[in-house]
Amino acid sequence: MSFDNALNQAASTVPECVAAGYVDISSGMLLALKTVDSHPQQVIDLLAAATADMFAGPNVSMIERLFKKARGLQDDGFHYFQEVIVNSENLIHVFLRGKINPDYVAVFVCRKTANLGMALTKARLALPTLESAF
Repeated sequence: MSFDNALNQAASTVPECVAAGYVDISSGMLLALKTVDSHPQQVIDLLAAATADMFAGPNVSMIERLFKKARGLQDDGFHYFQEVIVNSENLIHVFLRGKINPDYVAVFVCRKTANLGMALTKARLALPTLESAF
């Protein structure tokens, strides 16, 4: 299955999904985007950078290093932050770090009326298909 088809299929299974994307947080690049609504180009351009900040920004990286140090663990590249959910005025944003490549993050944006638990569950179920298609 092509990645575009996998992303379209994932977006169609996540409840009330208005946009889905795939971000490489190591490079800050938006690798793919599927959207049903029009979004300002400036917002789309900043999506990858904001996603990278949430998962690999200097403060987040420092927190992860401090947790490892406090627990007597070696800094082996493991990341504590695997999922981030952001509730805005009208939308639910679900960010899932990849299991195969932790530098890739799947992003799903749903209307606020979506059931959060179902949106998160469906997004989690879609992640393996996205990773295998990329």
